Amino acid sequence: MEAPVISDPRNHADERQALQDTMYVIGGKWTLPIINSICNGNRRFREIERSIPGITTRMLSRELKTMEMNKLVKRTVTPTTPVLIEYESTEYCRSFGGIILEMIKWGKEHREMLRNADK
Repeated sequence: MEAPVISDPRNHADERQALQDTMYVIGGKWTLPIINSICNGNRRFREIERSIPGITTRMLSRELKTMEMNKLVKRTVTPTTPVLIEYESTEYCRSFGGIILEMIKWGKEHREMLRNADK
């Protein structure tokens, strides 16, 4: 049986650690846009790069390496001429798809709230 997310009584140290772990993995400026790009069908490095305005080649390379280390993306090298390198999201990465969708929803609602507050 899986442990409950929030314990009773609450364990603030465990909750803080869980939040810090989550933010470490997905908290970078580029992580979620990269995941979104890959999940929208961009598998090659240049496709991912072109789909994310403002990201540099160096930063994308660094982020993909970190994401691969954290088991969020899988890098596949096909020994053709030229070599074909593709990235895909892992099942583990897709496990927080619901979180990403909720973040998108919240972001849209937040932007709308700010627009309405200015009126």
